[in-house]
Amino acid sequence: MASATTQVNTIRVSGIGAIKKKELIPFTRQMASMLNAGMSILSAISTLEDQCAHPGFRLVLRSLRDNIESGLPFSDGLHQFPKVFDDMYVNMVAAGEKSGQFAAVLKRLAFMMDASARLLRKVKSAMAYPLVVLSLALIIAAGLVTFVVPVFKDMFEGFGAQLPGPTQALVTASDFIRKQWYYVIGGIAVVIFGFRKWLASAEGRYKFDQLLLKLPVFGDLTQKVAVARFCRLFAQMLSSGVPILDAMLVVAKSMGNKVIESSILSARSGIEQGNTLSSSLEGKPSLPLLMIRMIAAGEKSGRIDEMLESIADTYDDEVETTLATLTSLMEPFLMVFLGVVIGGIVIAMFLPIFKLGTVISG
Repeated sequence: MASATTQVNTIRVSGIGAIKKKELIPFTRQMASMLNAGMSILSAISTLEDQCAHPGFRLVLRSLRDNIESGLPFSDGLHQFPKVFDDMYVNMVAAGEKSGQFAAVLKRLAFMMDASARLLRKVKSAMAYPLVVLSLALIIAAGLVTFVVPVFKDMFEGFGAQLPGPTQALVTASDFIRKQWYYVIGGIAVVIFGFRKWLASAEGRYKFDQLLLKLPVFGDLTQKVAVARFCRLFAQMLSSGVPILDAMLVVAKSMGNKVIESSILSARSGIEQGNTLSSSLEGKPSLPLLMIRMIAAGEKSGRIDEMLESIADTYDDEVETTLATLTSLMEPFLMVFLGVVIGGIVIAMFLPIFKLGTVISG
């Protein structure tokens, strides 16, 4: 395959990473349609190049056209742009070229990428609401502590009375933030930098992903998203003629979770030793038993790729159900969080007001 046997120089195109999915999905779908209509690869690429509105992606298409005109396989041209066309894309295209099912492979690619993008949009949409609410709560709390609390402090200290405990703690925190703000920002920066550095290490990323899978609700959601992605990608690669060992290697790197990636690579080693896919996957705690049993049934019927597609559809539905459950659980949690944080600050500020009559009479 192109990614394994052909040595090509990579080409960098400025800004191409930001529009990868936006341009790649319609490009793949339109290529499949044009090839099915009887157009040659060169004519299809030239047509899409003329219609492309993004200057960076137009350069990619121009390079692909030049490669085809010079006699290079299409997959070799794709391999020059690893930030645009990942290993999975290149391997499936190379398999399609070898099998003579190039248009059918591109159609599968477009369907698979569209399904993955749709699932990702659902997850992001469900996560957007709580993140926005939490961010607003923190901004409001920071504004109250920084600008409002000092006004109450000066007003009450004019009566010469001692502040209540919660109010005094709030005032102390406000004074520290306003006067030592550089320490606060520096401390936050150090924590973020340290966390990112730890997460960038192999051990740190594995432990973080392991913790993520153990979280209530979130761990279940992470596992289901990964399983749906694994089955969808694996099914499409097998249908396109990619060898099973190569397919598992590429799919494992696309999981986004090191624990699940490790389980898939371990199963790949079992297949190398002559075991079946289901028996190689069995016993991996990060993979659900239902998926393994369904794969075993697909192996017995000889329709493993169809079974994998069915599993992906099943887990896509379960992801939607989990997202709905998560959203319903987050709403009361957010209400409690807002009440504790914002309400606590407001109550601490108004405690001295409640004692104002006693202070004046004293």
